[in-house]
Amino acid sequence: MNYENSKTAVAYLKGGPLAPDLRGIVYLMSVPGGTEVFVEVEGLPQYQPATNDENPIGPHGFHIHEVGSCEVGDPEDPFQAAGQHWAPRGQPHGNHAGDFPVLFSNDGYARMSFFTNKFDVAEAIGKSIIIHKNPDDYRSQPAGDAGKRLACGLIQWLEPINPSCVNCQFL
Repeated sequence: MNYENSKTAVAYLKGGPLAPDLRGIVYLMSVPGGTEVFVEVEGLPQYQPATNDENPIGPHGFHIHEVGSCEVGDPEDPFQAAGQHWAPRGQPHGNHAGDFPVLFSNDGYARMSFFTNKFDVAEAIGKSIIIHKNPDDYRSQPAGDAGKRLACGLIQWLEPINPSCVNCQFL
């Protein structure tokens, strides 16, 4: 069933083999001029600064990816089936529609909301949201070197409690 009239989408994030305790939720809400994004997650790895040849762990890259698949695949390099960052208008990395701010772990917990005018909620339906191990550098092409993929969630319409209602409460 299509709940496009709800104008709110959700992605339930679930950690993969590299972060099995990570879980969370992302809401994408249609607002005048764009989309409001709200994320709340727990189970993020603690920040560790970069050392010698190793990238830091966190703040965590956070993106919409182009394919709606959370298939784990290779447990050492999970969620590759989600494809690259979502860039529906051919934007360069750092300005992709799917490039979101990084998530800062506060004892494993993060909550954030932000506005973007780069897409409408309906355009994101069927894509996936990925949380990465490392921060995004917002400049490497094509995707920012944010490291391994820790969690994934599919973007879908948020189902109203009463589908016949236009201004309903949501699950």
